[in-house]
Amino acid sequence: MGGEITENLLTNAKAEEEEAVNYTREEKLKDKLWIETKKMWAVAGPAICTRFSNLGTQIIALAFIGHIGSTELAAYALVITVILRFSNGILLGMASALETLCGQAYVVKLSLSSGAMLCLELWYTMVLILLTGNMGNAEFAIDALSICLNINSWETMISLGFFAAASVRVANELGRGSSKAAKFSIVNIVPTSFFIGFVLFVLCLLLRGHIAYIFTENGNVVAAVEDLSNLLAWSILLNSVQPVLSGVAVGAGWQSIVAYVNLACYYLVGVPVGAVLGYVFHSQVKGVWIGMLFGTFVQTVMLVIITCKTDWDKQVSIAQERIHKWYVEPEPPSVNPENV
Repeated sequence: MGGEITENLLTNAKAEEEEAVNYTREEKLKDKLWIETKKMWAVAGPAICTRFSNLGTQIIALAFIGHIGSTELAAYALVITVILRFSNGILLGMASALETLCGQAYVVKLSLSSGAMLCLELWYTMVLILLTGNMGNAEFAIDALSICLNINSWETMISLGFFAAASVRVANELGRGSSKAAKFSIVNIVPTSFFIGFVLFVLCLLLRGHIAYIFTENGNVVAAVEDLSNLLAWSILLNSVQPVLSGVAVGAGWQSIVAYVNLACYYLVGVPVGAVLGYVFHSQVKGVWIGMLFGTFVQTVMLVIITCKTDWDKQVSIAQERIHKWYVEPEPPSVNPENV
């Protein structure tokens, strides 16, 4: 990007003292919100633009291929959803390990739990496609589902931008030693993302199957997308909150906890419920998606409970310990004996 980010996410020692004094005063809420909002968008804005650009190539390719034929659309959807999500899950998972410590202390750490947390999350929709492929009339079902999931993925890019903002802001404030500022960041970021998700939720309910014409001219696929539009809308709404809470977890260094939460909610609740609804009760794609939505809902509730029950003063102490553990003393400058 051509421009430079000039918004200070961290301040120097003098500014920190002044800010600590300011937090003890009764500042106007709008002033606090404005300062925090600028810091949030300094991270979320570029992150959203970058993710939109990366995903845009896949969406455009899907639109072109969909107008060639339904079989080609289904084949491309399988490649994009299964293979790319599998590899991206590993890469993004390892990257999340850096966000915790880089945000708190500017040092590098890779962890297995970070990879597990995001891999289990990104591979969840891959399971939805795989389960759908074994059902009757799979071609049209995969076509419709791939269109819905790609629309959902585009909205998810917005949420992942707020995921980055939440992880950076929470990590910065915990590393700085301010539990109050960390909590205020969460209270600001989560409603902002939810509001955007709610607007898109209403828009999806209004457009319903009409948006499918961007990707295909097949009437059967359009009808299937319209039939799934309610589930798509609810997925968009849930995805506006859940990734942000995951970002809070990354900022606080809870990757191990969230990895277990994801495993339980997604694969021990969502997938079995979806399989039962889809195959046993013959609800087909809608049944599988409802089950997996239920798993996402349970995961969101669990993350809300964890976030609300957390002792943030204790998290500050943990962050300070983590900083001291990974802090590397700078080497003293070498002195030339001749100059002495």
